[in-house]
Amino acid sequence: MTPSSVLKQRLKQSGILVAPGVFDAFSAMAAAKAGFEALYVSGASIAYTRLGRPDIGLFGLEEVADVVSHISERVDLPLVVDADTGFGNALNVQRTVRLLERSGAAGIQIEDQAMPKRCGHLDGKALVSKSEMAGKIRAAVDARRDEATQIVARTDAIGVEGFEAALERAAAYKEAGADVLFVEAPRDEAEIAEVVKRFGADIPLLANQVEGGKTPAMTAEELQEAGFDIVIFPGGLMRALAVTITEYFQSLHANGSTKPFQDRMLDFRQLNELLGTPGILEAGRKYDGESV
Repeated sequence: MTPSSVLKQRLKQSGILVAPGVFDAFSAMAAAKAGFEALYVSGASIAYTRLGRPDIGLFGLEEVADVVSHISERVDLPLVVDADTGFGNALNVQRTVRLLERSGAAGIQIEDQAMPKRCGHLDGKALVSKSEMAGKIRAAVDARRDEATQIVARTDAIGVEGFEAALERAAAYKEAGADVLFVEAPRDEAEIAEVVKRFGADIPLLANQVEGGKTPAMTAEELQEAGFDIVIFPGGLMRALAVTITEYFQSLHANGSTKPFQDRMLDFRQLNELLGTPGILEAGRKYDGESV
């Protein structure tokens, strides 16, 4: 089965799918080793790590595709890819879907913000019209080469037009052919419950957990009980790394050595074991000239 088929079938099964946010091949490899079934390629985390900038629409399609291609080369897990607004109009969306599929995406998330977009938990967002976004979803469905590729439709309307408008938009995107619905940033448990009540029986629902964001913090088990099928933790790894990176550099600057920090580090051998270096080198030996 292709990763897209695996993802499609998994979303039909009971038990919520937990997809941690990753941003490069290393983080994806570590998440795969931890036992996750799918990964979420976070646009915000790509902005943080590649640009050192916030999630405000500063990178483009080719940069995302490059990240996805490196990840898919390293891990075989289904990748749900944050494609922001689809990087333009319906025709741009079609190119986005085709390129991300070729790069290894099993699911492609498109949102209804206007460009330049911003993180769904920031204020000051603007939206395209409901009809324009529905057209983008139809274009995405038409463009995919693998019918199992999951088109995830996200609406950011709660913070712009209100909760009822967000539900109306989600219904329109479902009608347009979306495979998964993502109503971004519900503000309390009542709104979370209403999303599930309105759509949970008909289509897989995605929940987003942003530490310090607008949605209440909930565990995967709690979200499963509420009726969600997949939960992403898009920026959690970056928030953890931000603490570690800051403390590491402070320690190195203060001490002129990594010794005080070494109980929080892998040594050279341990890092290469994590990377699988011995196995990779062993596999390459069969191509050595002496072994021919």
